[in-house]
Amino acid sequence: MTHPGKTFRELLSGLDLLMLSAMILLFALGLLSIYSASQGATKMGGFYAARQAIWGVVALAAFLVVLRIGYEQLYRWSYLIYGAVLSLLLVVLLFGYTAKGAQSWISFGSFRLQPAELGKIGLVLALSRVAVVHAPTDLQGLAVNLAAAFGVALPVMMQPDLGTVIVYGVMTFSALLVARAPRRYLMALTGFALFSLPLGWGFLKEYQRQRLLVFLDPYVDPLGAGYNVIQSRIAVGSGGLWGKGFLEGTQSRLHFLPESHTDFIFSVFAEEFGFAGTVVVLSLYGLLLWRIVAVALATKDIRAKVMAAMIASWIWFQLFECMAMSVGLAPVTGIPMPLFSYGGSSLLSVAVALALVQSVHLAARKSYLCE
Repeated sequence: MTHPGKTFRELLSGLDLLMLSAMILLFALGLLSIYSASQGATKMGGFYAARQAIWGVVALAAFLVVLRIGYEQLYRWSYLIYGAVLSLLLVVLLFGYTAKGAQSWISFGSFRLQPAELGKIGLVLALSRVAVVHAPTDLQGLAVNLAAAFGVALPVMMQPDLGTVIVYGVMTFSALLVARAPRRYLMALTGFALFSLPLGWGFLKEYQRQRLLVFLDPYVDPLGAGYNVIQSRIAVGSGGLWGKGFLEGTQSRLHFLPESHTDFIFSVFAEEFGFAGTVVVLSLYGLLLWRIVAVALATKDIRAKVMAAMIASWIWFQLFECMAMSVGLAPVTGIPMPLFSYGGSSLLSVAVALALVQSVHLAARKSYLCE
């Protein structure tokens, strides 16, 4: 449902306010944590918080534009968007900026864009459409759906960015599940993924192998690859029930915790606000995911159901992975905590995704009122 005849005021008045509130509060708490994480030894808190705030304005503009256009119109452009994202991913492989062992960014002066994050939007729009046009109820339909997912996953895998590829895989599985792929297909794909894990060892780079080894035992390399995980565990554990207070986290303030404003932002928050603060953040994410699922259940458009399921699984998995790796229960992958971690590309893609869900909500609400 496009919304060209409505003013922004009319559109905003019909939004799911619980979802919007959770989104805004999580961004605000993330902004505070980014400031705190960067304000210790480096005194760069204001710099990183300001840059994230600028990206917040860009994300808000994108949110409003997507809301104005409407998800149905974007579905009409879905293959075009998918092709544009794929082109950006290929540009990254040829001319991309390399950092942390991966060639994943396009630089625009002091700002960088990570097309793999935008790939999630391309995948959401294209695969939710493909899953309806070519239902994965037989082998031919399944092959078409997997080909659409593999199209964006392959260049990201070549960067290499294994964490994002796993997110794509979780999103694809959710799409197939909601599109009613037979259980035997889903079980076969799960078995293939598990069987591929040991075979994939030979294709990993050395730093990726180290991440897996320190996941099993961080003290294998306590001053190298395992250092981040050890310090992160200390940060989370030292937060206790109520935390040490804003700007009082020793792990980040004394710069013991590397990548504190990106990969380990949850550890910074847990140390400063403790178990109580963590419960608040988890409640906000729970509220956000509940409202996305509620929108999926309310709409009669199967494409929108698949899309919302993919977005919910994307946000859920990244949240789970970020928290789990902070306490050593999952390997370090470097994927961002949605709306919370420092990173403009991630913030932009999540804002667009939530705008799509809100657009579905507006369409379902209008349909309900007209009945």
